[in-house]
Amino acid sequence: MRGNVSENLMPLLEQVNVGLEQAKASGATFEPQVIRQNLENLSAYMLTGPEVSLVKSSVLTVQDHQLAARIYHPEPDKQLPVLLHFHGGGHMCGSIDLYDPISRELAIAAHAIVICLDYRLAPEHPYPCGLNDCQYLLENYPILLKDYQHSEQLYIAGDSAGGAICTSLVMNNIDNPKINIDKQILLYPSVDYTMSCRSIIDNGQGFLLEADKVHWYFQQYFNIQDSSFINSSLEAINNSENSTVTRLLTSASPLFSKFTADMPKTLVITAGCDPLRDEGALYAEKAKQAGASVEHYQFNELIHAYMLLSKLIPEQYKRTYEIIDKFVNTDQ
Repeated sequence: MRGNVSENLMPLLEQVNVGLEQAKASGATFEPQVIRQNLENLSAYMLTGPEVSLVKSSVLTVQDHQLAARIYHPEPDKQLPVLLHFHGGGHMCGSIDLYDPISRELAIAAHAIVICLDYRLAPEHPYPCGLNDCQYLLENYPILLKDYQHSEQLYIAGDSAGGAICTSLVMNNIDNPKINIDKQILLYPSVDYTMSCRSIIDNGQGFLLEADKVHWYFQQYFNIQDSSFINSSLEAINNSENSTVTRLLTSASPLFSKFTADMPKTLVITAGCDPLRDEGALYAEKAKQAGASVEHYQFNELIHAYMLLSKLIPEQYKRTYEIIDKFVNTDQ
């Protein structure tokens, strides 16, 4: 491993890395159900979320299917802003149940009505199915709040793949006069499907999220059957500028989208020992250069998915919500 990772995370990482070595030695391959269960197992490392005055399960009907949603309202008798919370998990894993503590914390920190959605996941529902579900929520969230007052202020928040969803929604609605996202909160976001940033290599092994798994996630998400992608090294993929797959990944990547001063006020939080570190930092820099209001914080000693490891790093976890609170509730 490289990097100056927190000592509090070392026992977990050592355990995980031994398991990974054994799995690779045995020839084990990634399987969606196993990967999903592994992520759900991280709930053992999560602190219980705070009490929220109203927590209500609901259902969002999207054309020919229904999606579970959950509403968190910290003050049901008040007219609060709305925060749409999109969970992470590589577009393949995660759930509103796993992310319940984080949704609760966001409701308190942002002083907002939080809605978390169980959008459809790959590989059963590849790109852009899940993104389309989130777009529908963005356009129609008042349907879920018909029994509650809410202001016109709208925030979006997401970690990892949830950050990809947030930034994709911004990219896809930048010229849509019917959509006004006031602020976005991005936690170690995935914004570069081409995996072209240096930290993919520098932090691509030993820090829980590994480069080969990221590659596999994207293969599932984009339903890529091309053997040249499946079997290629990252370097080969990045050098294949004219391939159909590369063009698809580039066009879908928020990092290569249109950056303007009209983008929402943006908070980016990155982790120093994360393979996605550089793309998050670069997204913040490009948005800032375009004239958008941007704040970027980095926890140098933390890893990807640290929000799901709150029992191990409680001080940094608490500090994350303090940063979010200040960002959301301070006029800029």
